[in-house]
Amino acid sequence: MNESKAAALGLIDARAEDFCEISDKIWDAPELSLKEFKAAEIYLEALGKEGFEVKEELCGIKTAFSGSFGKGRPVIGILGEFDALSGLSQKAGATEPCPLVDGGNGHGCGHNLLGAGALAAAVAVKQYLQSTGKEGTVIFFGCPGEEGGAGKAFMARENAWRELDAALTWHPASENQVVTGTCNSCIQVLYRFSGIAAHAAGNPHDGRSALDAVELMNIGVQFLREHMTDDCRIHYAVTDSGGVSPNVVQAKASVLYMVRATKVADSVKLQARVDDIAKGAALMTGTTYERVFIDGTADTLPNHRLEKLLFENFWELGVPHYDEEETAFAEALHSTYPHGDFVPGVGAMADAKIAKKVRKLTKNMTKPLNDFLMPLYTGDVFMPGSTDVGDVSWQTPTAQINVVTLPADTPGHSWQEVTCGKSSIAHKGMLHAGKVLAAAAIDLFEQPETLAAARKEFNEASKSGYVCPIEKDAVPIAL
Repeated sequence: MNESKAAALGLIDARAEDFCEISDKIWDAPELSLKEFKAAEIYLEALGKEGFEVKEELCGIKTAFSGSFGKGRPVIGILGEFDALSGLSQKAGATEPCPLVDGGNGHGCGHNLLGAGALAAAVAVKQYLQSTGKEGTVIFFGCPGEEGGAGKAFMARENAWRELDAALTWHPASENQVVTGTCNSCIQVLYRFSGIAAHAAGNPHDGRSALDAVELMNIGVQFLREHMTDDCRIHYAVTDSGGVSPNVVQAKASVLYMVRATKVADSVKLQARVDDIAKGAALMTGTTYERVFIDGTADTLPNHRLEKLLFENFWELGVPHYDEEETAFAEALHSTYPHGDFVPGVGAMADAKIAKKVRKLTKNMTKPLNDFLMPLYTGDVFMPGSTDVGDVSWQTPTAQINVVTLPADTPGHSWQEVTCGKSSIAHKGMLHAGKVLAAAAIDLFEQPETLAAARKEFNEASKSGYVCPIEKDAVPIAL
């Protein structure tokens, strides 16, 4: 590691208290997707103080923003998130469920850490560009609505990511690894049916039931399941059943649908078939409906060249280490949830040799903290979830890492994840993620051949073209 790179990474240690404070402030004020106004304010203030050129309300999204520094190419984007989840309020540092606010919000996916760690990386890269006078630009992106709202996908609709030569990000996790493979694409649409209320016994013939329409739509989709490919999934939730009185013909009812497929183009086609079923349900019941597009995300295109670069820097920097108090806290939390025989890590899912090695490193999955780096895997692997990082990956070479901020096997979107959010384990992981991302970004400024190889791989992988899941006239909706 050269002197300028080492100095840039050293800045993260020197400024550790500042980055931890930002993360903790956002943990203290958990905001749902597309409502992250306090978090955006915190980041905008920090970016301004650091000397970044700030842009607000990117692509018309009130809580999307960016901070850039430098000039010319390459342009490296570092992605940050900061939204929380509903119903996960939890006292920090507790080893049992202890809501701060009943039914309140909580950072059950660690996005308070994600954004602050990404900011640390951007600040370190800025210092590197300043000290060396290198040509190039770093941009920190404040990306709202990952949990619901697909902020990055709405930004992709406006081609926001095509200006970048590469994008890097990370996610809090219970493993240290370079992420690879693809995931499901996803589209969400809300159907609000309207009918005519009537007395269910006295004059039912005058009524037109919106609840009947919702039920018939659901039945129609059940029959559709036989006639879609195996990679597709359709989920739904009745968000409004019209009321609690059975002797009333329900005049209002709503259902939210989520359509998934491995390829985003297939999700778009499947969504059109679900729309047709909604039309049919309205016709059968004599009702009308409003179709409200919520969000959509694309499948992820892996970039193995960037993944290799991240792994090389992760390997050189090592992994966080823990003291007795941290290990005891992890052990106490580790005992609060069940443990299966699932070997962690994306590589273990697809490679038996990696799975055997990881099983040994975890002492047959009994260690409370995964204090090692997962082996690099660059083959095909599929993760069934969805993320709007996928939309970024269709417009520029993109790669990401996981860094340990949680005990082993911690369930996602859980009180256990929230309670860890201000712990020293989480802070260590966040700062380390910032270093790995910054180190890889600095290499991209110093190694044009690496960037060229990543772009070549991207061009081949994306040659079919990006199908944006966000409809032309759709606007971000905070549910």
